[in-house]
This record gives sequence, structure tokens and C-alpha cells, in this order.
Amino acid sequence: MASAGWALTTDRVAKQPDGLDLVELLDVIEAEMKDAPDQLQWAMNSCLAHIGIEHAEHRDRALDIGERLQVLKDYPTPPNCTSPYAPVWITEMVRRQGA
Repeated sequence: MASAGWALTTDRVAKQPDGLDLVELLDVIEAEMKDAPDQLQWAMNSCLAHIGIEHAEHRDRALDIGERLQVLKDYPTPPNCTSPYAPVWITEMVRRQGA
């Protein structure tokens, strides 16, 4: 259930962030993602990436959290696909947006 909650939160981060406390979300991700079970970790990582992609004012912190926690850093990624490792994912998506 927790991963479903994070999935819904990620959707709001991308589409309807009004009313969300992105700083608090980053605080929770930073404190809990590294030791979370795999499925929850994946959902939290997705939220982290979307905060970094969609909200430039939080991008540096999202990148820093991803680099320090290194969640999914070694995830096997096929050629021509974007890695789920948040720093790579954020950087690539921002590059594609031309931001």
C-alpha cells in the first residue's frame, strides 16, 4: 500500500503539485528510501526523480539525494534506455526538455 501511495504522490508531483510540501517529501525520501523494501524503494525513487525533473528549484537537492543514496545505481539498463538511477534519469529528462 505504501508504494501505491508514493505512486499517487508522484503523479501529483508531476501534474498537480499545488498543496504538496516538496521539501517534506524530499526529507522523507532522504531518510527512508535507502532502507525501504524494493517495491517501495522503486516508488520513492520515482517520486525523487519527478521532483528533480519537474521542479527546478528542488533539482540540486534531488540530485544530491540520489547521488548519496545510490538507489538503483547498478540497475541493468538496456542500450538506448534511461537508467532509473535518479541522477541519470533527472539529468537526461531535463536535457530532453531543453531546460
